[in-house]
Amino acid sequence: MDPDDLPQKTTRSVMVGEPLENHSVAELEQRLEVLDSEIARVKAVLAAKRASKSAADVFFRS
Repeated sequence: MDPDDLPQKTTRSVMVGEPLENHSVAELEQRLEVLDSEIARVKAVLAAKRASKSAADVFFRS
């Protein structure tokens, strides 16, 4: 397979706490999109773990 056929990663990594003053409006908007996406991903995993823990709690109470 040709490497040019592979999907390209376009997501910029975000370092929490870095100075924001030197970023453009477009860069800050992209940063928000990346962070919103990461928050949604964390919430989904957290919900799955809570559901698993809840199921285990019900099972072991019986």
